[in-house]
Amino acid sequence: MNTLRIKRVPTVVSNYQKEDSDDGARQVGGCGRNCLKQCCIQGAKLPLYAYKKVRDVVNEKASSGDENKEQPVPFLDSLVLGEWEDRMQKGLFRYDVTACETKVIPGEYGFIAQLNEGRHLKKRPTEFRVDKVLQPFDGNKFNFTKVGQEEVLFQFEPSNDEEPEFIPDAPIDVENSTSVVAINVSPIEYGHVLLIPRIFECLPQRIDRESFLLALDMAVEAGNPYFRLGYNSLGAFATINHLHFQAYYLATPFPIEKAPTRKITTAGNGVKIFELLKYPVRGLVFEGGDTLQDLANTVADSCICLQDNNIPFNVLIADAGKRIFLFAQCYAEKQALGEVNQELLDTQVNPAVWEVSGHIVLKRKEDYEGASEENAWRLLAEVSLSEERFQEVNALIFEAIACGDDEKGNLTEDMIEEPDVTPPSHEDAGAINNSSYPAAMVAGKQECLVQQ
Repeated sequence: MNTLRIKRVPTVVSNYQKEDSDDGARQVGGCGRNCLKQCCIQGAKLPLYAYKKVRDVVNEKASSGDENKEQPVPFLDSLVLGEWEDRMQKGLFRYDVTACETKVIPGEYGFIAQLNEGRHLKKRPTEFRVDKVLQPFDGNKFNFTKVGQEEVLFQFEPSNDEEPEFIPDAPIDVENSTSVVAINVSPIEYGHVLLIPRIFECLPQRIDRESFLLALDMAVEAGNPYFRLGYNSLGAFATINHLHFQAYYLATPFPIEKAPTRKITTAGNGVKIFELLKYPVRGLVFEGGDTLQDLANTVADSCICLQDNNIPFNVLIADAGKRIFLFAQCYAEKQALGEVNQELLDTQVNPAVWEVSGHIVLKRKEDYEGASEENAWRLLAEVSLSEERFQEVNALIFEAIACGDDEKGNLTEDMIEEPDVTPPSHEDAGAINNSSYPAAMVAGKQECLVQQ
């Protein structure tokens, strides 16, 4: 089979994402870039946020007692957004994303359009392979150990004593391969950051249970539904083959969060699985579970199944970790095969997790001015698997996450259900912490899910 490739320009996520020929340009101490590689990392220090591990998932009423507990530093307000703004003041971003025009497109779902004419400029073209979801890590290509330390906001690790802790100036533990949060220098929205699990292990863009639980922990720690995390696999518009999640803050509900769902089944560990309805991209929604670990494992096992079957996919972690959306997609494959309408290709929109979720970044003013729900629907419909293929993929996923108990695979009554929590109106989308959404923690005991 011929290799499928498409000419494309990757998102520049770091100021040090340059041609390898530039690597030796400055040689003042280490490589001269104050990077995260061995040449510069010895003796370096960065802030460390050690979060409280939440393994029991508590219901909304039970969680009220935790609301009065003070964090060592407000995680979302001060640490993520505050440090992000600090980097903006220092001029580390390639453009001012807060100056980009954004509007909610009239219609039932309220698709969000942003005009970002600067995001596709000054980028070097590459050959991007789209027919292999799993590809080996290549240290010769750009990876996150090459970013400057000034682009890293903090280290993000579980606390040793089960209580959150903040250390402003902590040594970087290379041996234990710390996880870090860094800025995306080409942001899509306010507070756009990258979560890079176990950065020094140089893992390829491949989800495992540990990394997905880390991402879910970050959503819970932020505790705000307007701060979402996303993941793109290779073949589904990931641009860097080094394991990472993206996250940003947007004070309006995503269209995907408004879509009705139909419950398909409940796993033996209490995780409920729904099918999206009346949305242009077919997908699954996961929520609940006896423990947060159960929810993370169920979704991670679904992603691992897609990876192992070479099926590109996107993931959105929403509602402070309460709801997780999973989409298998085929847009890049269609694009490589010449099956996408030229009018859609001319928009230069790469439908990754944010676009699939309804936040569409447009690069041309004409597309922004002519944005409509119909146009958004046309684009996203090209992303979706066919109904037949969607059911085939679901069968693979359900087999992968089956618990092996008597309830395995039992279908519940097909019943259209609206989201458990009604998304706030645009008028009600106020201050960061002025949210009616609870943190995603629901009570129950921890148990093992699937023995692979």
